[in-house]
Amino acid sequence: MNCYEIDGLVPVVEEGAYVHPTAVLIGDVIVEQGAYIGPLASLRGDFGRIHVQHHANVQDNCVMHGFPDADTLVRPWGHVGHGAILHGCVVGENALVGMNAVVMDGAEVGENSIVAAHAFVKAEMRIPANVLVAGTPARVMRELRPEEIEWKRQGTQTYIDLVGRCLHSLRPATPLKAVEPDRPRLFQHADYLPKYKA
Repeated sequence: MNCYEIDGLVPVVEEGAYVHPTAVLIGDVIVEQGAYIGPLASLRGDFGRIHVQHHANVQDNCVMHGFPDADTLVRPWGHVGHGAILHGCVVGENALVGMNAVVMDGAEVGENSIVAAHAFVKAEMRIPANVLVAGTPARVMRELRPEEIEWKRQGTQTYIDLVGRCLHSLRPATPLKAVEPDRPRLFQHADYLPKYKA
């Protein structure tokens, strides 16, 4: 990983977390056990603290940053989709921030809630637990059904499993010049389906 100290503060990555080698961690960053930080994610703790708690994930191209004296926090089982931006906010336990969504300063995403892809959560918005929010600016659309919360939990479990897969088998490789005969697939029959197929 690209890890940088600033003003005497060095990022912390606990045993059992996975941070991709292309991710950037600067200064006051804490990544707890079992968390996943994806390729090209930028966690800039050069002003406020960045804290990703256990079994949370921050996926490819995400940005986490905040003002001085403000924590940007992803609670346990939090799920931050590709390209999302978190700035000085709190993502609640088992909550999901969709791809390319933006969550601004002082906002809080409630437990089990889902922020839709491309949503803009304005500063200091308080999203209650167990709801779907969408739009620009984001607004509460409806309460989530129990099966939707379970679907989200299963999706996060795939990232918890990915931590172990990465720690045990991900390594640099030279690309092949041709596709092998009978090339295997990673998952023949996935137990977890995207929401549009579930």
